[in-house]
Amino acid sequence: MGLTQNYKLNVIQWYPGHIAKAEKKLKEQLKVVDVVLEVRDARIPMSTHHPQLFDWIGNKSRVLVLNRLDMISPQVRHVWTDWFKQNNEVPYYTNAKQGQCIEALAKAAQDAGIELNQRRKSRGMLPRPVRAVVIGFPNVGKSALINRLLGKRVVESAARPGVTRSLRWVRISDQLELLDSPGIIPLRLENQDAAVKLAICDDIGNASYDNQLIASAFVDTIIYLEAVASNLLPKNLLKNRYNFGSSDYTGEAYLHALAEYRYNGDIERTARQLLTDFRKGLLGKIPLEIPSQFANEHQEIN
Repeated sequence: MGLTQNYKLNVIQWYPGHIAKAEKKLKEQLKVVDVVLEVRDARIPMSTHHPQLFDWIGNKSRVLVLNRLDMISPQVRHVWTDWFKQNNEVPYYTNAKQGQCIEALAKAAQDAGIELNQRRKSRGMLPRPVRAVVIGFPNVGKSALINRLLGKRVVESAARPGVTRSLRWVRISDQLELLDSPGIIPLRLENQDAAVKLAICDDIGNASYDNQLIASAFVDTIIYLEAVASNLLPKNLLKNRYNFGSSDYTGEAYLHALAEYRYNGDIERTARQLLTDFRKGLLGKIPLEIPSQFANEHQEIN
């Protein structure tokens, strides 16, 4: 679904200076890294993939991590797992905030480095810890993930993009060392559909977008997904939360109508409320992306 046609007059760009420096250092550190843990947001697994990542890591081992497991339903997880497996990938789902599925991820990182120590042994060298790096967009939960792997809080972690500003090595165990890196984003957000979803999920800085446009885009996304894959969303999610349904509106019209109905015509307050409720999970477990083939199949069935 193309959202950008409605929002192209407000192009979203966000590239803080510290990210440029961190990206340069990260590329240098990648030379001594064995395994890459790529962390994405499970609500938007395609939009949180950095388009240059594969060029950077070459043939290094990579483990795909979809964080925020708690914010998608088991059905959505199943659909994405099938899609990734069809594309020869095995996703590891985590909820870094609550510590879910962390052990399996640590084992996957160590297993990816087993070959490294087999090679070292064959050359008469002693084994060493596997060096892994955690890479992902801002605010997808990288630091929280490292804290869970380590079992205590060592990396500053906060619910806002851009908190981690430097690279640091953290020893997880005798078998595993992790490099925490600041969130990285493309220099230019060429894909504005993806940029809109990053903004909805609070995965880029809020100074880079207009709340009202993004809230309207969020409602348009909900309307679209309810049309092509209603079984993957909570039923009547907007009506249940606000006692005001969206079936007769576009996203922008719904925002204005909801403002009149509940918030004394305050459109900005309404936009902020919609986005906050989604980000806190108060609207239910909502994916903003599903595999396109699933949507196509679902439309054919219906």
